Amino acid sequence: MKVLTFLLFAVSTRATYALASSPTRPQLKYFDIQGAAETCRVIFALANQEYDDARYQIDPKTFASPAFLAAKENGELKMNLNRAPVLVTMEGKTIGQSKAIERYLAKKFNLMGNTLEEEATIDCIAEHCRDVKDAARTKGFSRFTRNKPDEEKAVARKEWFEKDMPEMLLKIEDAVKDTSGGSGFAFGSSTSYADVAIWSLLRDCPAGDLDDTKRASEKCVLLNSIAEQVASYPGVAKWLSERPESMF
Repeated sequence: MKVLTFLLFAVSTRATYALASSPTRPQLKYFDIQGAAETCRVIFALANQEYDDARYQIDPKTFASPAFLAAKENGELKMNLNRAPVLVTMEGKTIGQSKAIERYLAKKFNLMGNTLEEEATIDCIAEHCRDVKDAARTKGFSRFTRNKPDEEKAVARKEWFEKDMPEMLLKIEDAVKDTSGGSGFAFGSSTSYADVAIWSLLRDCPAGDLDDTKRASEKCVLLNSIAEQVASYPGVAKWLSERPESMF
C-alpha cells in the first residue's frame, strides 16, 4: 500500500510539474524588428492563433541588445546556434531556424496541402521566393553591405530592380500560373504557405525598397493579386495595422 501511494504521488507530481512548466501558448523569440520572424508572425495572424511575441530590444544607436546576450548566455537560443529567432511550442519544445519555424507553423495550421506531393509543390514555390531574396543579398546593395562604395551599390541596386528581379519574378509568375490552375491562389483552391511566401517577397520588404519592388513586379499580375489577398485577410490586416514600428 505504501509503495502504491508513493507511485501515485510521484506520477501526480510529475504531471503537475509538466503542467506548470509547459507554456500556455507558443512563444516566438526575436529582436524588436520585422526581419526573419515576420513571416512567422503573419502565419500566426493568418491562423488567428494567439502567441507570445517576445522581443529583444535593440539600442538604435549601438545596435546592442543586452536581453539577446542574456538569452544566449542562459541557453535560450542554443537550438538556433545562439541566434534568433526561436519558437517555444506549447509542448515546451524549442525550434530554431526561421524557415523551419515557418514550415512547422504552416503544417500546424494546415497551410501545406494534404499530400506529400502537394507539400513539396507549396515548398517549391516558397523556395523560389527565397531564391529571389538570397539573390538580392548577394547583389550587395543593402544598408548592411560594408565592403562596397556607395556608387557601386547604386549601380547594383539599379540593375537588380530593373533587370534581375523582374526576370526572376516573371519566371515565378509562369510557374505559379500552372500550380494555381486559375484559382487565384498559389496552389490549389485555398491559401497556403506559398501564398504567404509570395506576400513576404513582394510586400514585406524595407520601406525604401517597396516602391522599387512594386515596379519590378508590375507585370506579375497573379503574384501581386496573391500578395494583396494575403494582406487582406482580417487577422493579417489587423496585425499589419497594429504591429510595432521597428527600424527594419
